[in-house]
Amino acid sequence: MIFNEELLLSLGAEMQTYKANEVIFTEGGQPNYFYQIKHGSVKLNNYHEDGREFIHSVPFKGHCFGETFLFSEVPYPINAIALEDSDILKLPKLKCLEFLKKCPKSLWDLYTYTAERMYYRYIMLNNLSVSNPLLRVRQLMDCLKNYHQYSEPFSYQIPFTRQQLASLTGLRIETVIRVVKKMEKEKMVKIELGKIFY
Repeated sequence: MIFNEELLLSLGAEMQTYKANEVIFTEGGQPNYFYQIKHGSVKLNNYHEDGREFIHSVPFKGHCFGETFLFSEVPYPINAIALEDSDILKLPKLKCLEFLKKCPKSLWDLYTYTAERMYYRYIMLNNLSVSNPLLRVRQLMDCLKNYHQYSEPFSYQIPFTRQQLASLTGLRIETVIRVVKKMEKEKMVKIELGKIFY
């Protein structure tokens, strides 16, 4: 966790449960809270005019999200939606900013966490410029596997559906299905009961 749960509660945070697919905040809304996930996962996304979804990232247990928007007066450029039933700590913006001013170490911890996430985002943005769909999917899998510190072949279970992989890579689901089958044939991944192991 970025911040201790008891600390956040003592600062005035409240625990809120979101059901799977429940909206936490929407694009264009005002950033009014610091969010930290106690249990569950959230997708940060946008929807295109044609209905396609693009997923920017999927923070999970222990992660915070939307925190960078607390430091400016701009509205959210993304949506946050619970991927599964999730318990999330919500600390009002003003209380969060007051706390960070009084506690520079906590600000440093938050900055370090944000820097690690920005590293991932730059890798993913660069990945979107790759025209080869197999390379695009493989680079995403490499990034996830490295983040979770797995090194052995087929030791990491990809935690996303094929639709979510498509939304994370900017590809069509049909393309991702073909790519995953090709990766299995070339022994880059192993499929067990529909789950992808990389």
